[in-house]
Amino acid sequence: MFQGTASSVGKSMLCAAVLRIFRQDGKTAAPFKAQNMALNSFATREGLEMGRAQVTQAEAAGMEPSVRMNPVLLKPTGDARSQVIVEGKPIGTMSAMEYERYKPRLRERIRQIYEDLERSVDVVVLEGAGSPAEINLKRGDIVNMAMAEMADAPVILIGDINPGGVFASLYGTVKLLSEAEQRRVKGIVINKFRGDVRILEPGLAMLEDLLHIPVLGVIPWMDIDMEDEDSVTERFSRGAGQGQIRVAIVRLPHISNFTDFNLLSLEPDVSVSYVERAGDLQGADILILPGTKNTIEDLHWLRRQGLDSGILRHAQAGGMVFGVCGGYQMLGKALYDPQHVESRIPKVEGLDLLDFTVTFREGKTTVQASGSVDCAEGWLRSHNGLLLDGYEIHSGVNAFGADCLPFLRLNGRGEIDGVMNRQGNVLGSYLHGIFDSGAFWRALVNRVRAQKGLRQNEEALVTLSEYREREFDRLAAIVRQNLDMDAIYRILRGEDVPCGRWKQV
Repeated sequence: MFQGTASSVGKSMLCAAVLRIFRQDGKTAAPFKAQNMALNSFATREGLEMGRAQVTQAEAAGMEPSVRMNPVLLKPTGDARSQVIVEGKPIGTMSAMEYERYKPRLRERIRQIYEDLERSVDVVVLEGAGSPAEINLKRGDIVNMAMAEMADAPVILIGDINPGGVFASLYGTVKLLSEAEQRRVKGIVINKFRGDVRILEPGLAMLEDLLHIPVLGVIPWMDIDMEDEDSVTERFSRGAGQGQIRVAIVRLPHISNFTDFNLLSLEPDVSVSYVERAGDLQGADILILPGTKNTIEDLHWLRRQGLDSGILRHAQAGGMVFGVCGGYQMLGKALYDPQHVESRIPKVEGLDLLDFTVTFREGKTTVQASGSVDCAEGWLRSHNGLLLDGYEIHSGVNAFGADCLPFLRLNGRGEIDGVMNRQGNVLGSYLHGIFDSGAFWRALVNRVRAQKGLRQNEEALVTLSEYREREFDRLAAIVRQNLDMDAIYRILRGEDVPCGRWKQV
């Protein structure tokens, strides 16, 4: 089990790396995180909801994602409350204190789910959350040392050296654990190191002397493009790509499933940035309104920021606007919430860029979906038949007006899942993953290229799945080189790994 001294130390990525290594070594392995808090989620084949981090780890392991890998998912909704999803199904929205009181009921079910998963594979790679040394939360723990005890799993503790203070954080974390918990920690890993590891060696040797726990490796800072677990992501600040086509994604307060946009900057001549102010929209060629956990509240925020008028000016000038899921709902004429699913306000005016209304109802659509471009008129007609796959996770039902042009119909059900205006520059869909094949995104970007008098891109497409596979292999190669995998296998066999690898200079 991988645990960390804090959030964002690299637990998810190292779990994915070790899962890929196990796969390369011929073992069947599966990820497991008892409880995850994240805005990014995924719909399984069965229509159940789970965290994206465990989906990414399952892909690294070559396994189909299953809610057994993430039995409890918490999705923040605002006002210090979260939607609680158990075994892929929402059971309610709770405050932190309400959930703390409810959590003990989950313990036995989590144990059963873990044991079922464990029986189906050679190895389960467990991931903790935050730090196991949050002493104010230990009584109700179901995800760190309590989970390690349930699974009888050895623990590898990860520290992030990048912000400084890694030795203190590792030492302090271990010393705040009970004696039994300390005995369960079988190794330490230092992550995100920049420089010559020989500089660290005296400190590593001293840490081993103090804790009597071996340091199994020092992982360098890695420029690996992997899906981020939650909104604590560098993507929001650094942007990606560079070129003549500028894409601006509105960073909504409750943004969700921003993994939809991981492929965008791989298209040549495309730069992607996340924006929060009206002035940041200037110069953008494509504006994207992403999914959100609270459409109505984020629509109010959009107006307070003055972003609504900037989006309207962009669309009226012929600029492209694309909405996904909650962002798609914002593009309509009005949003009705008679049952107060999202808000106490029964009606909110939309941006009025697409001719439909949305009505929120109790219950949620959670389904994997596939369809194809099916456009009776407009520029997308030349792409009819283009296959698109993804998943839907949303509340709300659309009622379409005469000025909506359908461009995407789902297979089987024949339902409309994407529409655009008659000018063809404002589009939206509920389909998460609509850009993952690369072909649909290429079509949108080439449309903008044509409008700007730029050459059309005819290069071979890279799908998101192909790109991920390459990144998983790169990740595994770096980690294998810098983590003592022989020691990891010894720990799995129940053997002790001695200290003394590092030089006491």
